[in-house]
Amino acid sequence: LGMEEAEVRKRVEKVSSMERIKTNVDKETGDKIREMELAGVKVDEDFKRYYPYNELASKVIGFTGGDNQGIIGLEVKYDKYMEGIPGTILTLTDARGIELENTKEDRVEPVAGKTLQISMDYNIQMYAQQMAEKVMEEKQADKVAILLMNPQNGEILAMVNVPEFDLNEPFTLNQDQEISEKSKEALNQMWRNGCINDTYEPGSTFKIITFSSALNENLFDMDKDTYFDQGYEYVSGARIKSWKKGGHGLQTFREVLQNSSNPGFVEIGRRLGKKRIYNYVKNFGLTQKTGVDLPGESCGIMFDYKNFHELEQATVAFGQGISVTPLQLVTAISACVNGGYLLQPHILKEVRNNNNEIIYQAKRKVKRQVIKEETAKKVRDALESVVTDGGGRNAYIDGYRIGGKTGTAQKAVNGSYVGGGYILSFVGIAPIDDPQIVLYIAMDNPKNCIQYGGTTVAPIARKMF
Repeated sequence: LGMEEAEVRKRVEKVSSMERIKTNVDKETGDKIREMELAGVKVDEDFKRYYPYNELASKVIGFTGGDNQGIIGLEVKYDKYMEGIPGTILTLTDARGIELENTKEDRVEPVAGKTLQISMDYNIQMYAQQMAEKVMEEKQADKVAILLMNPQNGEILAMVNVPEFDLNEPFTLNQDQEISEKSKEALNQMWRNGCINDTYEPGSTFKIITFSSALNENLFDMDKDTYFDQGYEYVSGARIKSWKKGGHGLQTFREVLQNSSNPGFVEIGRRLGKKRIYNYVKNFGLTQKTGVDLPGESCGIMFDYKNFHELEQATVAFGQGISVTPLQLVTAISACVNGGYLLQPHILKEVRNNNNEIIYQAKRKVKRQVIKEETAKKVRDALESVVTDGGGRNAYIDGYRIGGKTGTAQKAVNGSYVGGGYILSFVGIAPIDDPQIVLYIAMDNPKNCIQYGGTTVAPIARKMF
C-alpha cells in the first residue's frame, strides 16, 4: 500500500469493530490483497472520478474529494444530481463486530447518479484554451481569460482561465506557482475561476453600456449630432484626457464610439446625468451577481449613490471607477445586442436519468428588458462600424459581419494606478445582424506588447471567430 509498516501495524492491532487502512487503492493492488485471503482483512470496492481531458475547463468542471463529494465548480453545484444513492450490504456480526459465518446477507442495490449535459462545447473550449495558453506565453501575461456566450439564451459555450490545473491532480500546485507556507491559499488561487470570481475596471469595453443607455434615452442621433474633442475635458477640476494627443476634433457620436474618445464619453455621461447612469448600471445587472450556476460568484463594485458625484459620473461613463466580473460584462453586453434582454447565464442544459429520460431542462430566463429592441439594433450597427472603421479593425474578417469594442484599463493596486500594469481586452459580437456569440478576451498585465486592446487582443478575437 506504500505505507510504513509501523503505521499499518498500529491500525491492524487497534481494538475496534472496523479500521480503514487505506482508501482509493488501485484495483490491481486490491486484487492482490484479496487473493492473500488474510483473516479479518476485507477489500471493499469504491469508485474514483477520472477526468479524461485533464486541464480542460478545470475551473468550471471542478473535481471530487476522497469520498467522491464535489469540491469546486459544477461538481459541487450539481452534487445532488450526480451522487446517486449508495448501495448497502447488511451482515450479522457478533458483539465484537466480527462477521458470523454461514449467515445470510441482505443487499440494498445502489441507485446510480444522473447525467448532466452542459452547454460548453469541447471543440470551442479546447481551441480557446490553447489560444489563451499561447498568448499568455507570448505576451508574458499573468493570466488570460476567454469567455463565449450565446446572447440569445444565456448558454455559456466556453470559459477559459489560464493557467488551468489538472483535474486528476487537483492538489498538486502548478510548477510555476509559488509554493509558500500558505499552500491552502495557493491552492485556492489555483482553483479560482477569474471569469466569475475576479472584478476589475472594464475600461473602454464598458462604453458599450454607456452608449446603449444614451441611445435608449434619445440623447443624440449618432450620425447627425456631433461633439468636438479638443483632447480633454475638465470635470470638477480634474483634467480627463483623450488617448490621442490633441484629440479627435469634430466627430459624430458614432465616431466618438469608433475612436473610443474619453472626453466624448464624458459628454455622454453629462447628458445621461447622475440618476439615469446609476439606474442603467443597476438595470444592466452590474451591481448584482448574474446567478450563473457556478459556486463562488462575485459581485461588481459601484459607488454608493450618495458618493456618486460629477467626477465619478464622468469616469464611470468610460469604464473607470466601476469594477465588474467578465461574466457580468458579457451578460450586460449581450443585453445591448440581443434586443435589450438581460438574461441569466447558465451552463447546465439538461439532466437525464438512467433510462436517458430528461428530468430537467434549462429554459431561457429573462430578468428584464433594459433597452428597446430598436435601440439594440442601432447599437449593433454602431459596434459593427467600430470593427470596420474604428479601433476594433484588427478583428475584421472579410465576408463576415462582426461588431466589437476594445478595452485598455490600468490596474489599480492598493487604490493607486501607478505601476499597476494593464488589463487589455476585447468584446466581439458575431454575426452582428443576428448575434449568436459574444466573445470576451482579457489579458492581465501583458509585458512585451503594445498596451492597447485594439492592437494586442483584437487579432486574437479574429482568430477565435
